[in-house]
Amino acid sequence: MQVRGAMTEKTILWNSSRVPVPYPDAIAGMERQVAGIRDGSLPERVWLLEHPPTYTAGTSARDADLFNPSGFPTHAAGRGGQWTYHGPSQRVAYVMLDLTRQQGTVPPRDLRAYVHALEEWLIRTLRHFDITGERRADRIGVWVVDPLTGSESKIAALGVRVTRWTCWHGVALNVAPDLSHFEGIVPCGIREHGVTSLHAQGRNVDMATVDEALRAEWQGLFGSIPTPISAL
Repeated sequence: MQVRGAMTEKTILWNSSRVPVPYPDAIAGMERQVAGIRDGSLPERVWLLEHPPTYTAGTSARDADLFNPSGFPTHAAGRGGQWTYHGPSQRVAYVMLDLTRQQGTVPPRDLRAYVHALEEWLIRTLRHFDITGERRADRIGVWVVDPLTGSESKIAALGVRVTRWTCWHGVALNVAPDLSHFEGIVPCGIREHGVTSLHAQGRNVDMATVDEALRAEWQGLFGSIPTPISAL
């Protein structure tokens, strides 16, 4: 058996699933990958996918924030945060890394720096489409400000779980999902701000274009070289 950390190549596996992946199947796949990263038998990985319409509850989720008039499946996620919607035309990127070692700009065992790097990854990706994404000190995620009204809407969510310093879960970027589906929850427990997407911002880009932008911005932040995106 290989020991943890035996895989020393500065590459990371990138996969993209062709069809929506049910949430429990994604959790099982991440658990297998994380176990393999920890014992050195599997590489670090970014898994690009979409889910069928689903609501997931983070460890801080409140029952009062779930309405679910359409009866979508609900799942406990085990990650941080509150209620999140996943569905078609939302790009989910599950990131599985060994955080005991330096990951580009992220020092070992620095969870705050890791979350900051995930936010920066999304912000740089949005620049490919002439969208200015912003952080907020009092709430996680990436936000877009309407220049006419000053109102703020979330365009991307983050949810992270770390098991013995191996991270999993990741980010969700709204490309062109049905935004009405977010009305079945209080997204991330935030009532006073809305949700938006690339499509709602007038950027009618396809998922493959978004994936290439994510891939182009990865190495500058996380150091490893992404393999060509392979389909599952």
